[in-house]
Amino acid sequence: MSVDYSLYLVTDRDILQKRDLFKAVELAVKGGVTIVQLREKNISSREFYNLAVAMKKLTASLHVPLIINDRLDIALAANADGLHIGQDDLPLPQTRQLLGKNKILGYSVSTVAEAAYGQEHGADYLGAGTVFPTGSKSDACEPIGLELLKIIKDAVSIPVVAIGGIGMANASLVKKTGVDGVSVISAILGKDDILGAASALNIIWRI
Repeated sequence: MSVDYSLYLVTDRDILQKRDLFKAVELAVKGGVTIVQLREKNISSREFYNLAVAMKKLTASLHVPLIINDRLDIALAANADGLHIGQDDLPLPQTRQLLGKNKILGYSVSTVAEAAYGQEHGADYLGAGTVFPTGSKSDACEPIGLELLKIIKDAVSIPVVAIGGIGMANASLVKKTGVDGVSVISAILGKDDILGAASALNIIWRI
């Protein structure tokens, strides 16, 4: 499966401050977002499932993949395009087996050893970070910085998406490391002009 990871949007309804999630995602994709991850931490499984089904319908109509954060059951039940897991989630080999070979599987890493393990055990792409300090994730680890990000990218052959604290001011620096894309939350969803913010980041990445 050929996937464009260049502008990877992770959702956060808190950052949207009561603005419509689906409208926000639609605007972001129209601005250049190439893949969407639905991330929900504080809702019931039923609510998450219903949200995922509706989001899958939207992303399919916009021709971008939908990734579910953490929840293998939701990803399968909603027939999402893939799943993203972290170091504390289900073990990667078992997740790959349960998810199946035709779905996208992402894996969060912050070291070269974790990246090598991810590549060896079935990840389709790696989310490497956090690169810079970020307020979007309360459980974020110490920033790895651009130098280690480049080392991780050079150590594996699967795509690497940079995660954490990335926005207009530093996206071009991240691109110079050779990674395949940037994952953002507030840099798009935290802006009044979501379409404009996505377009500007997309332009930076394409230059």
